[in-house]
Amino acid sequence: MLDKIGIAKRIAQELQDGWYVNLGIGIPTLIANYVPDNVNVEFQSENGILGMGPFPFEGEEDADLINAGKQTITAMPGACIFDSATSFAMIRGQHIQLTVLGAMEVADNGDIANWKIPGRMVKGMGGAMDLVASAENIIVAMMHTNKRGKSKLLRQCTLPLTGVKCVKRIVTNMAVLDVTPDGFKLIERAPGVSIEDIQAATEGRLIVEGDVPEMVLA
Repeated sequence: MLDKIGIAKRIAQELQDGWYVNLGIGIPTLIANYVPDNVNVEFQSENGILGMGPFPFEGEEDADLINAGKQTITAMPGACIFDSATSFAMIRGQHIQLTVLGAMEVADNGDIANWKIPGRMVKGMGGAMDLVASAENIIVAMMHTNKRGKSKLLRQCTLPLTGVKCVKRIVTNMAVLDVTPDGFKLIERAPGVSIEDIQAATEGRLIVEGDVPEMVLA
């Protein structure tokens, strides 16, 4: 089974050379640390930076360089910093090839709920609704179950929706799944995780076809 770093490493394999990529808060921010050597991508954060790099080493943080989750980041050579209006113009204008988001719930039709946390005060949905409404390629990075062991991959979301029928792929600590008209299609298993484990942890419709390979992480 994967940890958060393992999820980030697996999603980093999805990156393609020349893409502009938006990383949401949480697990997605870790992806910038694991970009393959042969891939050149530009990471964008909706608070206003293009060319976001990996997290800084301890002692090298710059408080003026942060991502949308208010974490300190680095800037790659040639990075640009601008206002959030320009940033959202990039997003709404569909100039971002991939968006990676965290989620509390995903339904098997591609609905996502990722801004309302039960029992906690939140400041709002941030840029998530703009991202899911504008991006053509959305990958969700999340744990397969919540802290109580209940599935987060559902037949129907129970929390307020962020977007409808928009998620294309999900990478969890247990599996890689694609969203299809017939439900979640199992693409890969995490190391040490069986198909039966995934079936038991998935409440939504799950499609299993033939032998499902185990993930290979660099």
